[in-house]
Amino acid sequence: MAGMWDPAPSTRKSSDSGTPDSGPATNFRPDDSDVGSKMATAKNQGKAAEATQHPDLCSLPARYPSLPIPSAPCAQEPTMDLVNHLEGRLLFAVPKKGRLLQASLNLLEGADIQFKRENRLDIALVKNLPIALIFLPAADIPTFVGEGRVDLGITGYDQVQEHDAGVRALARARRMSNEWDGKPRGCETIMDLGFGSCKLQVQVPAKGEYTESKHLVGKNIGTSFVHLARDFFARLEMEQEGITDPKQMEGRKLRTKIIELSGSVEAACALGVADGIVDLVESGETMKAAGLKAIDTVLETSAILIKSKAPSNPELVDLIASRIRGVITAQRFVLCQYNVPRDRLAAATAFTPGKRAPTVTSLDEEGWVAVSAMVEKKRIAPVMDDLLKVGAEDILVLDIQNTRCN
Repeated sequence: MAGMWDPAPSTRKSSDSGTPDSGPATNFRPDDSDVGSKMATAKNQGKAAEATQHPDLCSLPARYPSLPIPSAPCAQEPTMDLVNHLEGRLLFAVPKKGRLLQASLNLLEGADIQFKRENRLDIALVKNLPIALIFLPAADIPTFVGEGRVDLGITGYDQVQEHDAGVRALARARRMSNEWDGKPRGCETIMDLGFGSCKLQVQVPAKGEYTESKHLVGKNIGTSFVHLARDFFARLEMEQEGITDPKQMEGRKLRTKIIELSGSVEAACALGVADGIVDLVESGETMKAAGLKAIDTVLETSAILIKSKAPSNPELVDLIASRIRGVITAQRFVLCQYNVPRDRLAAATAFTPGKRAPTVTSLDEEGWVAVSAMVEKKRIAPVMDDLLKVGAEDILVLDIQNTRCN
């Protein structure tokens, strides 16, 4: 599990930028007797400097054996000793970078989860709740939550489905080899968070010969979603062969070759690595720039809140979920208030039914009432127009800062 950790950019291998990780260049001479010792000293100093960037991850209590741990020696800095404060805290995984990061931070702020993330540290202690935020790659979050090492997480629905597809594949393999222990794995979805929407789609060269996904059966497919792609093309192969029972596919080798790529998937077709790809499409600009077109959709995705099947503090999980649900509701709705003649109340409330029911209050002026109701923000302009037509007056729209609702 530790090998899945994505270190800070400055500590990643130089091969990430296309240069082999061959280490520092050296020119040894027979008379350079002290060069080796100097290089060893410099290397140890470099490791110590690396450790100061992640002092919170150097040594973890036994409760967290699967959290990512850097191999560098730990620098002892009492002011940054976060590890000793993890015990008793609920662990909440947050994307450390990418398209989901900023929206996730905004959501935490709205839920009054107060923390300060020190520069380049991947653990932050929440000040007003017994929570520790763990910043992880979004693709790794379902694994940590699914294995029960982290209690809560924000990630993409696509990443959860990819993880679950891998868990199912592993379970099938273990059952066939009689190694399956029956232990439940995976995570539970609490709610859709309403941001980060995109589609996982099958894409091919725009000017190529392929127009349907079934044309790619038996071809080379490049993707970072290897399990979802394998399941998708397995279903296509079943259809072509007239197989209706998925169990008949167990143990059979897929005719379609799934090639795992970790980045720049859209370049695979142009470079001759793959005949088609399975990749995320948000606006479609990257796909078009690469000369590709979408011919099928594997799934639609957005950010979701997930939890472990056995969280360490279920009550705190419910509290956080309630707060986040309130923030999302406040973002979706506004409060519409207006005055209307009582004999036109039914017509007006038809446009403003509210979440449960509108609030109606009698005014001092006989025959008039005041109405207050929550209305979806995207619908408020036409609703105001309709209210005006049925005789409503003094129409006001107020932002909702926060709320609690089911």
